[in-house]
Amino acid sequence: MPEWAKTHPAPEPSPPKPLAPSRPTIEEPAVLSPLSGTRGADFRRGLLVHRLLQNLPSLVPEKRAAAARRFLARPVFDLPRAQQESISAETLAVLAHPGFAPLFSPESEAEVPVVGLVKGFAISGRIDRLVVGKNEVLIVDYKTLRPVPADESQVPPAYIEQLAGYRAAVMGVYPGKTVRCALLWTEGPALMPINDAVLARFSS
Repeated sequence: MPEWAKTHPAPEPSPPKPLAPSRPTIEEPAVLSPLSGTRGADFRRGLLVHRLLQNLPSLVPEKRAAAARRFLARPVFDLPRAQQESISAETLAVLAHPGFAPLFSPESEAEVPVVGLVKGFAISGRIDRLVVGKNEVLIVDYKTLRPVPADESQVPPAYIEQLAGYRAAVMGVYPGKTVRCALLWTEGPALMPINDAVLARFSS
């Protein structure tokens, strides 16, 4: 018999399936429900805001409002006019905020898939917005239908854990750059950077 037939196979990698930072192990807080008491409607609103934030930045600012109206008026969404206007206003307020301009510059990318091996575990996820500069990378995660915390100490741990997973994976892709993380609360809108020391506690 050949030698390979006499040896035991190597152990399976751990874990057998990738860990997804977008589905953290810590329970995520419930969303706000400004228009509906059903989680399904709230979830759909969040998806639509994400979709608009993904696609509208590629248009010149003067064309974004009309594009948002056309998108939200599609029969497949079956949205009342008031909801269409509310979602459009929320999204356009984010894009029009002068402090957020670098997030939607040509150097940024939307819905960036990320995979990596961190401390022996495979990580797989999708980053809402990734900004790659000369010396720094910024990871931005959108939070819709969530109350804006007063400060970083009040951010739910599940959100920090999610960002820490993204950060660990991205650091392997850009070893020579500083990797920062922030949460963008569309309800504000408000951009909240997360301290590196806080992220380190969730990735150690």
